[in-house]
Amino acid sequence: MSTTLTGKQERHLRALAHGLDPVVLVGKEGATEGVITATVQALVDHELIKVRLPDLERDERAQIAKALAEGTQSALAGTIGRIAILYRRHPSEPKITLPRGK
Repeated sequence: MSTTLTGKQERHLRALAHGLDPVVLVGKEGATEGVITATVQALVDHELIKVRLPDLERDERAQIAKALAEGTQSALAGTIGRIAILYRRHPSEPKITLPRGK
């Protein structure tokens, strides 16, 4: 799966994630192996999840979000404050249809 999204797709996913609660909480240690494992399982279960990041500087939170997306082979649909939105299409039973185009 490609982990790049168009702007239209990112907006669509952020809109879908608006009502969701964070299902993974990242501690100050960052994207550890345990956090990545929990995030992978959450993505398999839900496809689109919110992750609460630690109370660090903006650049550090961005690095953790990027590392988490890379470690889980998911797409980072956006970050809002301490919340990162991750998406990974379910391999056999996708629930979310992404819009085409830019």
